[in-house]
Amino acid sequence: MMDNKIENSDIYTLSLHHRFQWEEAQSSYVILFPEGMVKLHGGAGEVIKRLDGKATVGDVIADLKAAFPDAENIEKDIIGMFELALSKAWIRKA
Repeated sequence: MMDNKIENSDIYTLSLHHRFQWEEAQSSYVILFPEGMVKLHGGAGEVIKRLDGKATVGDVIADLKAAFPDAENIEKDIIGMFELALSKAWIRKA
């Protein structure tokens, strides 16, 4: 399905009934949803926290590149996170 290709112009937001927050007990970002919770590792939370329904994928990539200038190949990782989050239905197209 070509439909799942992440484009730089795409805008994503959290899926309905999903909440993103910092979880002190876990020392990480989490996504809460009716069926449970998922703990986000490393840069995953940095990607998700930038999804405000206005920022494009390109905006998120540019912002993260600026925030983490030493991260190698960060763009591929960011797109991978979008693909994962979409496949798990944590996020949806705005």
